[in-house]
Amino acid sequence: MSWIYEPWPWYVSGPMIAFIMFLLLMVGKNFGMSGNLRTLCAICGAGEKTVFFKFDWKAQRWNLVVVLGAIIGGFIASQYMTDDLAVAINPETIENLKTLGFESAGTQYLPNELFGNNVFSDPKNLFILALGGLLVGFGTRYAGGCTSGHAISGLSELQLPSLIAVIGFFIGGLTMIHFLFPLIF
Repeated sequence: MSWIYEPWPWYVSGPMIAFIMFLLLMVGKNFGMSGNLRTLCAICGAGEKTVFFKFDWKAQRWNLVVVLGAIIGGFIASQYMTDDLAVAINPETIENLKTLGFESAGTQYLPNELFGNNVFSDPKNLFILALGGLLVGFGTRYAGGCTSGHAISGLSELQLPSLIAVIGFFIGGLTMIHFLFPLIF
């Protein structure tokens, strides 16, 4: 049963992703998680307030199954397929994170210093999370999609805007982790 706790090899998961992308291409659908937020907002009536949310959300209902699958899959993986809550990261990274004040680095999946209940009582952490969420939301809208939509769906369709967006995601991520993250913490 130890195979349950091991990641699937690339030669299994890669073709599975490619097969799903092929099916979506054949039926004229695009995959992406950020579009689901727009769909959920439209379902809740946001189209009455903002033109951006005024669209035929019923045509996007199929994509909400992806969200449901991600939630159910995440629950199953965390509850039944994970034998350790610690993330296997480089010991040097753990030491670097500890020097920045992340004492739980390497011992659990999400650092308590950013994602624990104490974030609601610490104005600095609350501000960082709110600003980060706002910037991610703005960036997703400005880029016309999220990392999963561009990197998986857009690149599989050989779309140049998706390639540019993915390169931008990587540049932004590297800039954040190497230059901004140490300044913030």
